[in-house]
Amino acid sequence: MHVERHRTAHIGWLRAAVLGANDGLISTASLVVGVAAAGSERSAILVAGIAGVTAGAMAMAAGEFVSVSSQADVERADLERERRELAENPEGERAELREIYVGRGLSPELATQVADALSAGDALAAHARDELGLTEATAARPSQAAIASAAAFAVGAAPAVLVAILVPTAWVVRAVTIAAVTLLAVLGAIAAKVGGAPVGRGAARVTMWGAAAMGVTAVIGRLFGAVV
Repeated sequence: MHVERHRTAHIGWLRAAVLGANDGLISTASLVVGVAAAGSERSAILVAGIAGVTAGAMAMAAGEFVSVSSQADVERADLERERRELAENPEGERAELREIYVGRGLSPELATQVADALSAGDALAAHARDELGLTEATAARPSQAAIASAAAFAVGAAPAVLVAILVPTAWVVRAVTIAAVTLLAVLGAIAAKVGGAPVGRGAARVTMWGAAAMGVTAVIGRLFGAVV
């Protein structure tokens, strides 16, 4: 039996995990760099970093849960509408399914046969897939997205805090920046590889935005540190 594995099966968790890891690394590294650039003591840098990890992970989880729950609500509403329409007007829904297949290139006769066969089985599943574009692989899963996003954020943020702990305070800005840019390139490459996109482009776009964020916060930190 020939079994194919498609990348769409990863959509439910990949988007949330990639977003969480990138956001965790960029935001926490930027926060640490900004506070360190202001001339703060190590304790203040670590408090800022740990607070950023905790608040960011919870915010990512809440944001993903709310947004994906909204998507799930829309999907359920559409499915309920289709269920009601199938009960009230099965012939009209079968004709609608037939027209979809004709539009995709089947002859009217073959489209009628396919629509009849699918309607005799699980008509709702046929309409969900072919009319609404809803499949099991792409279905909204709020809890999965929230957990993946929070965990990925924490994992992505951890290196910035660890580097700030291990290196001398005077080296924090440079060391965190180098570590973050390197890890961002790795994360971008991995995400591109899993998603089937060009690895170099994926690494470059993530690294560019991360470096920009850290550069801006470093400048702000130095300005405010000088003023204080």
